[in-house]
Amino acid sequence: MTDIATTVPRPLADADSAARIERRYRQERRFRRIGLAAICVALGMLAIMLITIVSNGYTAFIATEVAIDVTFDPAEVDPDGTGDPAVIGRANFQGLTRNALRAYFPDVSGRTDRRDLNKLISVGAPSTVRAALLENLDWMGTTQTIWVKAGADFDSFNKGQIPRDVPESDRRVNDNQVSWFDQLAANGRVEKRFNGTFFSSADSREPEQAGIRGAVVGSFFTLIVTLLLAFPVGVMAAVYLEEFAPKNRWTDLIEVNINNLAAVPSIVFGLLGLAVLLNLFGLPRSAPLVGGIVLALMTLPTIIIAGRASLKAVPPSIREAALGMGASPLQTVTHHVLPLALPGMLTGTIIGMAQALGETAPLLMIGMVAFIVDVPGSFTDPATVLPVQIFLWADAPERGFVEKTSAAIMVLLAFLITMNLLAVLLRKRFERRW
Repeated sequence: MTDIATTVPRPLADADSAARIERRYRQERRFRRIGLAAICVALGMLAIMLITIVSNGYTAFIATEVAIDVTFDPAEVDPDGTGDPAVIGRANFQGLTRNALRAYFPDVSGRTDRRDLNKLISVGAPSTVRAALLENLDWMGTTQTIWVKAGADFDSFNKGQIPRDVPESDRRVNDNQVSWFDQLAANGRVEKRFNGTFFSSADSREPEQAGIRGAVVGSFFTLIVTLLLAFPVGVMAAVYLEEFAPKNRWTDLIEVNINNLAAVPSIVFGLLGLAVLLNLFGLPRSAPLVGGIVLALMTLPTIIIAGRASLKAVPPSIREAALGMGASPLQTVTHHVLPLALPGMLTGTIIGMAQALGETAPLLMIGMVAFIVDVPGSFTDPATVLPVQIFLWADAPERGFVEKTSAAIMVLLAFLITMNLLAVLLRKRFERRW
């Protein structure tokens, strides 16, 4: 019989094998380069997004303020001399503020020029003057220098967002206003200061007065409700399905539905909240209580899936050892399996909460898109959340809200990154490798 291997010359066979090996290596190098290029493109797009957000939003943490000398004449502020803060608070602080500003420009006359001059300072300046006097009642009868916020247009102008080297018709501030503003700046009465109002105030129609405190508090209340509902229910559901539920067609159907719910668009949960929680049960619209319930329903599948994966990661020998020592199935789960799986469950919960923090669509459906001026004080007060606040500011026509939108996005990203880092730290700290 003829040996088939001898029909192919050995040098030819070696050359063919080497060519195939070299071709596989070339394909592998090509695949690596494509993968590296994809990562570089993704990182480049992420860098462009972050640079754009930061470049547009960092100026929101700085506010332009103007110093005015306000004379607190007792005849105007407290004509009866009662010294009662309630009476003093009702004085005409708007007139005091405008008179203090006009004192620097005595030549300004006419209603139009006066109106243009008043726009140099914020409409909230009288509130600042009132608060300063109520904190220092000994200022009565004196003249004090008070720093108030500049108007939104002049804040943008001072930050270079409104160019001065364009025709007057192409900018929101006219030449007279530019001249008055420059005079104040030349006299040292214009400064850029840290914008504490951005963190201490709620929403406002005026960009220079708007802040994120109301949205942050609303997000906090909403996430508290979400956590209190989703975490215990999700953990108990995961434990039952993984440890106690019989394996039959019904549990298979439940598992399929849980996996499908994790992929359902979030707005569907908003429609569910609108139809059931608001229309059927009559819960208060635009309340963190309702928003938390809706987000809890949306987060439950994520927590259940992560919980089941954590339970599966516990070695069967742990269960067998506990059962062999006489522990009941419930004792085995609660005393041995669940403590070992809990770090993974917490990681999944934090990731689900981070997802809930960034959601907007379901909350729009339950009315949390309303304009809320007051900071919510309870779970049933009207409120908004940070993503919805960003949505509202992005839709506002005023130029000053552009930087507010980007700054709020920076704050939201900071919260999301912190929550994800916490999840990573928990996993690294408590994770056990079997």
